[in-house]
Amino acid sequence: MRAIVSGMRKRAALRRKLQILRSLTKTKSVKRSSIIMDALFHIYMLKLKLEAVQREYLHLMAIKTGYIRLIKHLQVPKEVKVEKIKEGFLVRVKCEKAKDTLVSVLEAFEEMGLNVVQGRVSCNNYFSMEAIAAVADGESKDQMDVRVVTQAILRATEINQNGKETRECIVVPQVNNS
Repeated sequence: MRAIVSGMRKRAALRRKLQILRSLTKTKSVKRSSIIMDALFHIYMLKLKLEAVQREYLHLMAIKTGYIRLIKHLQVPKEVKVEKIKEGFLVRVKCEKAKDTLVSVLEAFEEMGLNVVQGRVSCNNYFSMEAIAAVADGESKDQMDVRVVTQAILRATEINQNGKETRECIVVPQVNNS
């Protein structure tokens, strides 16, 4: 009696497992061997899809690495734009990231007697700064012109990380007569 009940339990468990395999593989077969073959084929197809996804992932990672390497080696020409505005000067600086560039520019402002009223700085891939600098109290507004401020900012940004002076730059003085 025990053997019969045990055999029935085993067959019922096998039927449940085969039914699960049928539903996972979406097969219409009812034969045990066909269900198992369909399940093995389904596993093989899943393995191929996984390998294709892994290849695509490695390909995308290689592209990403190449782009990151390209961005790191991208050289940004130095650009200093100074514009005369009502409050003082609008200064835009763009150059390669270098050690203490912001400090050098702010020291140049201080030496010229300019106070930064408003500023925005970014150092993601290159150094970029936009600032409104006003003439400090007690300083002569007549001595300040666009060319003087431009040259001072260029000198401040010329020393790069290695202490060497860089020469490639674009100077675009702009005068706004409003």
